[in-house]
Amino acid sequence: MTVRDILLQVGQVLTVLLLSPLIQGVIVKFEERVQRAQGPSVLQPYRDLWKLFHKRIVVPDTASPIHWLAPVVAFTCMLTVPILIPVLTDFPLPYSDMGDILGGGLILTLGSFMILLAGLDAGGAYGGIGSSRAVMVAILAEPTLILVFIGITLLAKAMLPFVVNHLLVGDPAVYFSPAHLFLVAAFFVLLLVETDRLPIHSNTHVEVYMIEEARVLEYSGPLLGLLKWASMMKQFILFTIFCNVLTLPWGLSHQGTALGALAAAAGLVVKFVLVGCAVVFVETVQSRLRFYRYQEPLAASFLLATLAIIATQLA
Repeated sequence: MTVRDILLQVGQVLTVLLLSPLIQGVIVKFEERVQRAQGPSVLQPYRDLWKLFHKRIVVPDTASPIHWLAPVVAFTCMLTVPILIPVLTDFPLPYSDMGDILGGGLILTLGSFMILLAGLDAGGAYGGIGSSRAVMVAILAEPTLILVFIGITLLAKAMLPFVVNHLLVGDPAVYFSPAHLFLVAAFFVLLLVETDRLPIHSNTHVEVYMIEEARVLEYSGPLLGLLKWASMMKQFILFTIFCNVLTLPWGLSHQGTALGALAAAAGLVVKFVLVGCAVVFVETVQSRLRFYRYQEPLAASFLLATLAIIATQLA
């Protein structure tokens, strides 16, 4: 373990921490421009976080210690996952061996689970609605995510994301294989669901649809800021896994130099802009589904992940 490796490890975490609001702002800007609206600045998420961290905390009388604990745990989980995945470098850093792909997914799920408990904690009607709906969506989303991880493991014969990255970069036959293409399609659907793009626009205050906003409706001030920031970091992490591990595995630093890390960060933003354009396109052309049809895109993703596993065994 060298000082350079430790600095790169810290740099990966800071990249996710500091750039996640920017990516959120860019995607929102794209959405508004597609709809022929001006939209807020790409820096608006930073301003929103600044305002939230300078407001008072108002806690419901019925809240338990979970109300205070959930934002901290969720935020910490999102700070932990960047240690395990290739954000800036294509080689493992000192603490990357603490967990594999499945371990990273478990940490992400823990953060979501704490937010789910927070929605139920205060006993409000909207929090209960949001948490129950989140569980309904997770019934299909989480098994599909596990199947995607299994497919990646069978494809690369390893569960470390760095091994998958090297395999796809070094072997075009694997990159264009049916198993890999099925995995990309399955994970893209999960990406849309986990970032509140499909099957319904759950990141809204409209009672019929809201899920994410309902779970954090009882929060205010810095606690709400932590939850909003954790949500943006989760989106950034999922985009990173989709780009650097599955879809666009090129452009990472090979030697870990400062210039290489900065170039990798710039390349990551370019990748995210491309994926963000695809996300906005799908979100725009796809009409919103009725809530009881939420299972349709998730079922399609489940089928694609299953086909990917079958394809790995037939290859």
